[in-house]
Amino acid sequence: MVSGTPAGAHDQLAALAARGVSWPTIPGQDQTALRPAAVLVLLGVLDDAPARHPSAAVPADLDVLLVARSDELTHHPGQVAFPGGRLDPDDGGPVAAALREAREETGLDPAGVEVLGTLAPLPLPVSRHLVTPVLAWWATPSTVGVVDQRESADVFRAPVADLIDPARRGVVTSRRPPTFRTPAFEVSGRVVWGFTAIVLDTLLDALGWAEGWDRGRTLSRP
Repeated sequence: MVSGTPAGAHDQLAALAARGVSWPTIPGQDQTALRPAAVLVLLGVLDDAPARHPSAAVPADLDVLLVARSDELTHHPGQVAFPGGRLDPDDGGPVAAALREAREETGLDPAGVEVLGTLAPLPLPVSRHLVTPVLAWWATPSTVGVVDQRESADVFRAPVADLIDPARRGVVTSRRPPTFRTPAFEVSGRVVWGFTAIVLDTLLDALGWAEGWDRGRTLSRP
């Protein structure tokens, strides 16, 4: 189904949240005692700058919110990610945790976020987390930016049509054993890889938005 408007994309995302997705396996040596975490996969019209890549599947103004981690962090320094983090005892679940973390990291107003649903948790053995993606629509966008420079280097929107662009896609090999390849995207002068790219790749395929791309093309990770 072609989605030529943000409303059409919203309905497809809501349907995906209802039916769920199947995640690929992320290799790891120890998948026991995983700590619960959540990320906010937030899509919507974030600004008036259209995507450069023409797509018949998604509108040019559809974006996803991403955060570039600070280079000073011990875990995943400089990596591009969805807003999110570990569940706190007071969160009451992954939705509350994802919204809280997104507010703390980007300053967004959770009141403008329409939660479409939670997707199946994805084990991330390398950091010993069990991560629940919270799929959401930015019904009323608010101003966002870096809240704490010790945590984040940048907060930015990635046009979904540009993520679909085969010329911006490739694979990256992890450096930490056990080594494995993940999908990767070039966007806004950055390479998105690892967990975030796995989620994006799976969602694009499940939604029928993806275009064919060269899975033998290797991108340089930061």
